[in-house]
Amino acid sequence: MNISYMQQYNTAEEFAHEIAACRKLFAQKTHDYGTSWRVLRLPSLTDQIFIKANRIRSVQESGENRVGEDVRAEFVAMVNYAVMALIQLELGPDGEQELPLEEALAFYDKHIGIVTALMTDKNHDYGEAWREMRISSMVDLILMKLRRIKQIEDNKGHTIVSEGVEGSYSDIINYALFCLIRMTEEEL
Repeated sequence: MNISYMQQYNTAEEFAHEIAACRKLFAQKTHDYGTSWRVLRLPSLTDQIFIKANRIRSVQESGENRVGEDVRAEFVAMVNYAVMALIQLELGPDGEQELPLEEALAFYDKHIGIVTALMTDKNHDYGEAWREMRISSMVDLILMKLRRIKQIEDNKGHTIVSEGVEGSYSDIINYALFCLIRMTEEEL
């Protein structure tokens, strides 16, 4: 691991801070709307993430934000939609549609815990390379992951040598959180 980054940054703390903001919004929306998202099939959640990532790329390329909504909110939404997808994968389409807030948050925390462990392992092996990546490159990687997910969905989940969609959703969460961290650093 790159020692200078370890001295300068506390990735675990930054990651936890961004997760807390995402979780807070998830909890607030679950309070307001319940778990209405449970009606969505996985391809619909994938498309929701795609919409957010594509908007960010469009704003990055054009330099113009006509809607006026904060791009940070799009990264938060991608995190939350990807967590919803992981929950959907676990519960399946036939499970209980309306989950109590506490149960929904327990599922959220479970999947974020798994994703955080993945980030820690990858961050160790890759030496925090994401800190030197452009946010635009991470958005491109998210879009690539979404294309992979769509292809797997179109193939009814069958793959020959590739991991399933879970890994791609987890990577999307990590890249979106890395983008949030980088945006915070750039604001300082």
